[in-house]
Amino acid sequence: MAVEIITVPDLGEASEVEVIELLVSVGQSVAENDSLLVLESDKAAMEIPAPLAGIVESISVNLGDQVITGSEILTLKVSTTASDVSSISQKGIDKDSNEEEAEVFEKGEGDSEQAPSAVIEVPDLGTEEEVDVIELHITVGDSIAKDDALITLESDKAAMEVPAPVAGKVDELLLALGDKVKTGSPILRLVSSRSEVNIEAQKTTEPLNSGVVEEEQAPARSPKVEPQVAVVTQTSEPEVDASSSGPRVYAGPAVRKLARELGADLKQVTGTGARSRILKEDIHAFVKSRINAPAGQGTLTSAVPDIDFSKFGEIERVPRSKLQKATAVNMHRNWAAIPHVAQFDEADVTDLEAFREELKSEAEQKELKLTFMPFLLKACGKALQKYPQFNVSLDSSAEYVIQKKYIHVGVAVATDEGLLVPVVRDVEQKSIWQLAAEVIELTEKAKNRRLSMQEMQGACFTISSLGAIGGTGFIPIVNSPEVAILGVAKTQMKPVYFEGEFRPRQILPLTLSYDHKVVNGVDGGLFVSYLARLLTDVHHLLI
Repeated sequence: MAVEIITVPDLGEASEVEVIELLVSVGQSVAENDSLLVLESDKAAMEIPAPLAGIVESISVNLGDQVITGSEILTLKVSTTASDVSSISQKGIDKDSNEEEAEVFEKGEGDSEQAPSAVIEVPDLGTEEEVDVIELHITVGDSIAKDDALITLESDKAAMEVPAPVAGKVDELLLALGDKVKTGSPILRLVSSRSEVNIEAQKTTEPLNSGVVEEEQAPARSPKVEPQVAVVTQTSEPEVDASSSGPRVYAGPAVRKLARELGADLKQVTGTGARSRILKEDIHAFVKSRINAPAGQGTLTSAVPDIDFSKFGEIERVPRSKLQKATAVNMHRNWAAIPHVAQFDEADVTDLEAFREELKSEAEQKELKLTFMPFLLKACGKALQKYPQFNVSLDSSAEYVIQKKYIHVGVAVATDEGLLVPVVRDVEQKSIWQLAAEVIELTEKAKNRRLSMQEMQGACFTISSLGAIGGTGFIPIVNSPEVAILGVAKTQMKPVYFEGEFRPRQILPLTLSYDHKVVNGVDGGLFVSYLARLLTDVHHLLI
């Protein structure tokens, strides 16, 4: 084992900075890029990651210390191989002038036949929340091709497969069935061709965001970033959160990340650190107190006491799925927080249904099933353009609304596991055929639990249709942070007084539910009336 001295990297324009949080202790094992400590300058809080994997032998700084570029942070025991690779990385590899050192990196020290390996990580999930590993598709020793499925992950609303970014042989599995992982978590170590591993290594050295200092380009063939280069990054959130309506919150980036993961509101947490700074221990204590709180305080519990139903006959306790429980929590929160108003109307879709029938042969040629949904999407897109006050979200301060310049519409899809809402993007820019194809694709993915997180995020408005089931109408719950949702029931044949006589017409019941904190009743009436006119006049709809 070799001992490496880890120092404060280049801080750019910052001179002295304060050590505000220590994230490791003596004897602790750390992986490469694990956070070691948090520094605070006048403008930002910064996490310092480990440039190498190893064991912390000693720590040279204390909380509150002032440090500068080059100050010693700690000493790290690392394997001889890791130390050698690091020294090669720091010197840079010049194949023309130092062929021997380059060969050590490519083949592995002392083993000319050993192929290089790369750690494959969980790709960007579009969320910082942890997800479950529900299926392993590979074992140690398997040879896999690029894009072969490695594992299946399950969030509250979707299951997704993670494909292999390169081909190779599985050298080591770094997770197990049932583990919780997130973006960047290691999946496995893959022995691959040198060219593919080097490409992946170069990707890992590319900057992920703008930091306090500019990131220098790592040597093209080095798999590790130099310890002294660009290990300081700036958190995307300000270190101090102050608002006119609440107290100032002092917490470092690691603490804020933990709070987001555990769903803790930092404004409700009491800090025990210096200057009332919130520590990780404070977050854990806060969450524990909420978990142990009496029923009904911050959790979704039934107000009805449990009954021993077995006294009346045979029973079975059937556990609810994660999706069912997540949906229940969301619906309860939305119903409790949003003052719902429902606006009812009807649309005469006789001409629209006749037009859809005319397009049946063309749809078959395109190998598409032309349902009513693409026309609803088109109509909602136009209505959201005309009445942009529905295309907003209310800021948590309630001081202003966020006006969206895009129009993405969610479509509720019933699956065996529960309700999922994939999102159709830019509906106002797409043709009926494009919308039809996208609805079919997203519906199929939803029913097979293969929707990605990105495909279920960003909706401005939602359509929930029970037309295929029946019923004369229903009141859907607004899906916060949206401010409105459209409920569509089954088309019914009704006699309508039309051109001096009663005629049979196909009538579509519509219900617009909206958040009365944001939307006025007059606007709700105008929106749904305009929507009904669009569906009644197919020519106006398609202009």
